[in-house]
Amino acid sequence: MRTAVLLFVVGLCALNAASSLKICAFNVQSFGESKANNKKVMGILLKILSRCDLCLIQEVRDSKGAAIQTLVKDLNRFDKSNSYSYVESERLGRKTYKEQYVYIYRTNVLTIKEHYQYPKLGGEGINETDVFSREPFIVRFHSPTTLVKDFVLIGQHTCPRNAMKEINELYTVFKGIYKRWKTDNVMILGDLNAGCSYVTIKGWRAVRLRSDPKFRWLIGDEQDTTVREKTHCAYDRIIVHGREIISSIVPDSAQPFNFKKSFHLTEEEALEVSDHFPVEVDLKPNHRYLLRSEL
Repeated sequence: MRTAVLLFVVGLCALNAASSLKICAFNVQSFGESKANNKKVMGILLKILSRCDLCLIQEVRDSKGAAIQTLVKDLNRFDKSNSYSYVESERLGRKTYKEQYVYIYRTNVLTIKEHYQYPKLGGEGINETDVFSREPFIVRFHSPTTLVKDFVLIGQHTCPRNAMKEINELYTVFKGIYKRWKTDNVMILGDLNAGCSYVTIKGWRAVRLRSDPKFRWLIGDEQDTTVREKTHCAYDRIIVHGREIISSIVPDSAQPFNFKKSFHLTEEEALEVSDHFPVEVDLKPNHRYLLRSEL
């Protein structure tokens, strides 16, 4: 009996130490064949991405699609304790400049229920009245190991000169997703260019994601998500909505990941990877699920 109790207590301690689910967003700055063929850069990227259960990659610029395939293939070799897959958006952009959003995720802890490319106004044609330069890419995940079982990620990389308009329009995107999937457990994340010269105090007052208290901005205005020492801007953000997902956030886990400092890189070495730091947040584990899986 005493042994059984001891094993139970040890099990609970192990569960308390169990990994939460880490969600990241990273603007990798023009990720394509050049970076995929750079062994030093790829080595750093693999160390960064292997920290994340789920990561939104932005600024993927590879018309052939080979760079992401290489990255995920190398990630599976680098971290053999997990299995990684990905889902990608269309190539997005109003003119010749195109980018993709890519979600890389661990298939051993997450499954994709649905995904949705937010449409352009006027369909396939270029419409200059459209708010978004790169329409959001939206994915609904099922996560059995966390307290919140189902949540939606809205990935967005805004155009700097229209950042405030695009951030405001994400409120409309949220409303549409709620109507479409009947869930309000939503996380908006990415390089929103939500800092420094791209935003104004007056402009913030008109942004519905800021004025509505139901949206929690987990990366604050005082944070720095830029690699360069001479800049201090909270461009990259994580915003959450929904009682379940908000209560599932691990306190103080939302922050930029300073890979320059963590991996002892010079600024020049870090800038070869990106001029942005990833931002991240952890979701609390579901101890009951983990306990059942251990038994």
